[in-house]
Amino acid sequence: MHAITIPEPGGPEALVWDEVPDPVPGEGEVLVEVTAGAVNRADLLQRQGFYDPPPGASPYPGLECSGRITEIGPGVSGWNVGDEVCALLAGGGYAEKVVVPAGQLLPVPEGVELTHAAALPEVVCTVWSNVFMIAHLRPGETLLVHGGSSGIGTMAIQLAKTVGARVAVTAGTKEKLDRCAELGADILINYREQDFVEEIRKATDGAGADVILDNMGAKYLERNVKALAVNGRLAIIGMQGGVKGELNLGALLAKRAAITAASLRARPLEEKAAIVAAVREHVWPLFTGGRLRPVVDRELPMPEAAAAHRVVEESGHIGKVLLIAPQGA
Repeated sequence: MHAITIPEPGGPEALVWDEVPDPVPGEGEVLVEVTAGAVNRADLLQRQGFYDPPPGASPYPGLECSGRITEIGPGVSGWNVGDEVCALLAGGGYAEKVVVPAGQLLPVPEGVELTHAAALPEVVCTVWSNVFMIAHLRPGETLLVHGGSSGIGTMAIQLAKTVGARVAVTAGTKEKLDRCAELGADILINYREQDFVEEIRKATDGAGADVILDNMGAKYLERNVKALAVNGRLAIIGMQGGVKGELNLGALLAKRAAITAASLRARPLEEKAAIVAAVREHVWPLFTGGRLRPVVDRELPMPEAAAAHRVVEESGHIGKVLLIAPQGA
């Protein structure tokens, strides 16, 4: 098969479409012929040499994909050859074939085309596990989403609205904020022109945000704590703004607030399977009738992964950038 390899870390040009050995499913695994993969910022870090796959994972980038099962490994039940699926991966989505632990498979949701299903597993599992399973967002509460127009952000808006939460977002352009509003965001904050702490205070009559989903890390740490409501929960899922920040514990104590930080990729298989099972039970039915939908910015041929990485690095996209695998491989 062919896959995107990274012979040497570097810029987008480091991504090479090359012939590699076919993967073979082992105990509890299936082989998926990939229809599409999606680009995540973690892939950019891996390409740069800063985020190696966990031990035993595929060396190729790609944390989610969609496709069809072509082979069932030993010990797998409930799935059949030919099933259309999407999958949460520890790596390997930028390839024509990928091996997936059965616990990380999801059926393609009703009403979603197979290609666009590649935009769902990583973002839905990230949002559901952090905002709902960990931070316990409740109806009537206010959720602040940084990077509201990203793949994570566009899904967080939609999911929060389905439970009756109020949603605030930050983004850097009017176009991005307009798209967030179309998805249901109530409070629109241009972080280039406005102070999100002040805007959240004004919009909540001084109360603050009950839950903050943060992709920036250190750069926003102090201001995020200021923006939290009493009993607020800050869920950190990214470090685009650095890894080391200063935390005023007095401010955190005064608000009886909590800070959590979690990623998906390196979690044990059983933890990932539990998240995927919860997503299938609680989120997948919401795609019926269009209550949720994947937000796809553009589709590019998988061999042109370098171009896709440039799009994501420039942050001009809204939603997900997909890589379409060559068919008939």
